[in-house]
Amino acid sequence: MTALGLIDRYLLRLLGWPLAGCLGLTVVALLLERVLRLLDLLSQSAARFDYVTQLALNLLPHYLGLALPVAFFVALFIVISKLSDGSEIDALLAGGQSLERIAAPFVCVGLALSIFSIAVFGYVQPYSRYAYRAVMHAAVNAGWNGRLSGGAFIDDDGSLMTADAADLAGQSLTRVFIRRPDAAGHEELITAASATLQVSADGKTVTMRLKSGRRIGSDARGNYRSLAFDDLTTEAPLKAAASLLRARGGDERELTLGELLHQAKSPNPVVPKATLMAEFYGRIARAAFLPFLPLLAFPLGLAAKRGNRAPGLLLAGVLLLAFQHSLLLGQSLAESGRIASLPAVGLPFLIFTGLAVWLFVGSRTRPGDTPISRLVLAMSAQFRRALKMFQRKERAA
Repeated sequence: MTALGLIDRYLLRLLGWPLAGCLGLTVVALLLERVLRLLDLLSQSAARFDYVTQLALNLLPHYLGLALPVAFFVALFIVISKLSDGSEIDALLAGGQSLERIAAPFVCVGLALSIFSIAVFGYVQPYSRYAYRAVMHAAVNAGWNGRLSGGAFIDDDGSLMTADAADLAGQSLTRVFIRRPDAAGHEELITAASATLQVSADGKTVTMRLKSGRRIGSDARGNYRSLAFDDLTTEAPLKAAASLLRARGGDERELTLGELLHQAKSPNPVVPKATLMAEFYGRIARAAFLPFLPLLAFPLGLAAKRGNRAPGLLLAGVLLLAFQHSLLLGQSLAESGRIASLPAVGLPFLIFTGLAVWLFVGSRTRPGDTPISRLVLAMSAQFRRALKMFQRKERAA
């Protein structure tokens, strides 16, 4: 094995764990936040945990695509900063290796991730997005599951039910209030000191045994009637989930790359052609940007000395967000018909890739010394100055 091969393997080994760790943590954090919201949204749906599991699995490709560029850049920044702190890059440069040669294995990783991103964005995510909507539709229309949490409200098919308190299973309730239509379609109110719920074996009905309450309703003449009871048993239906109302493809984000092109060539596409092409170019641009991230990470990572990592990472985060939002703006302009799809998406891509190449080329003679790196250092100096001023004022106080 040649020395260059050893260097490549060493650099790739340094990148492996940070990339896996950053990607895993980012995806898990995004999924956990979304899962908590889904649990709250579907807390009263039948088989809610099954639905949440399916929804989380279908969200995985979406969050994987979002987290990939961020995780890749952070991992690059960590590795480059570590190499810079240990003067390993200086040693490689002194040994005759160019900065392009040092960056080559990272660019190759970017190319591999670009292909992976095209597969995820172009073919996996459209199916998972449709599957997510299908599962969410089934979950929302699954109706009440025969359980009730304390303080929660059930609004199911015209019936409203709540209880002040409930056990952990949600089937033993205290201080219950029910408003629902009776057999004749008139509204009736039921209050009870306590109640127990029991779902039938077939899962189609729930039996409610109410204790010490009052039942108020109206007759055909509109006169109110009131009935006090010690024990009342009544049943409520549990409706099944409705079927999905439409097939996949009603949204451009549900179409694969091949389907986007096919629909764009069709005389009667399901979505306007400008929208289809803007979505196509946007997915390609997000994937094609990944190999340029090492060119952006090297100048910022080399400029970040010990204790001055935050400004470089902050600036990189701003650049990545700006790239993402500029693509979204370009897609919106293309969809509205103000700009053609290719220049609307291609211009932001060329600007940010050109910036990355310019910064990297400027670092070849003096690694880490670029206008952006000087801005990072100036930000660090201003931050330290402000921190010292605050500390002096605090001591004086």
